[in-house]
Amino acid sequence: MDLTIALLQFKPTRKSIEKNIQKIQRAMEGIKADLIVLPELSNSGYLYEKAEDLKPFSEENDGQGPFLSALIDISKTIESVIVTGYAEKDRSILYNSAIALSPQGPITNYRKTHLYDHEKMLFHPGDSGFKVFEWNTVKIGMMICFDWIFPEACRSLALEGAQIIAHPANLVLPYCQNAMVTRSIENRVFTITANRIGTEKLGDMNLNFTGMSQITDPSGAIRYRGPKDKATVHIITIDPNDALDKNLNPQNNLFKDRRLDLYQLVESREQ
Repeated sequence: MDLTIALLQFKPTRKSIEKNIQKIQRAMEGIKADLIVLPELSNSGYLYEKAEDLKPFSEENDGQGPFLSALIDISKTIESVIVTGYAEKDRSILYNSAIALSPQGPITNYRKTHLYDHEKMLFHPGDSGFKVFEWNTVKIGMMICFDWIFPEACRSLALEGAQIIAHPANLVLPYCQNAMVTRSIENRVFTITANRIGTEKLGDMNLNFTGMSQITDPSGAIRYRGPKDKATVHIITIDPNDALDKNLNPQNNLFKDRRLDLYQLVESREQ
């Protein structure tokens, strides 16, 4: 079966939910896709001095806030599922989250497991665990940005049956895109890294985001890599069933060949 994916790379405007909604609406105009993936923190931008500064630009995961409700409207128009990163508010706690939105509303919500650098000053560590949801019979998992450096993240989603990993990101390190090739190979899954572009400055912090949003397939082939500094929408059609075969050859299966008896020893040493 074929599935059409749209990947959006853009520069979220800090402290302006309305501008970010407008940017996404313009980019999605006329698009036809089954799955759309947007960057991390698409509603708020990235750098804030403290959590209190970010709270006015965060919202709950019920889909009723201005940003998520606008994306649900886009989902209705395109008849697609949208995965976006956003700043989530749960009472007084903030999470760096990703949510899957359908025309009917939220499907599932993921809270970033591995916070990067200054994010630890703003967000509570994610407590949702790694989740896989189903859309049009295809199983899709979510992880966020710095989760990429921990192979357990993508592996956990693959073991739960994910054929596609939706990966909203605000990448600043120069080697994630290449590492995601390995994540695809070692799990035989599609990965969709929707990264942002531009720079943000706050005090002595100056971040340059790397762009180069990317789609990789289960063989590790880069099916698309975007520009470093230009907003873009890219659409590609894939066959998600390519991710169901975990055999490398007649003798080796990526999941069946794992030596769980020995991996447990590694975990016990860490404890």
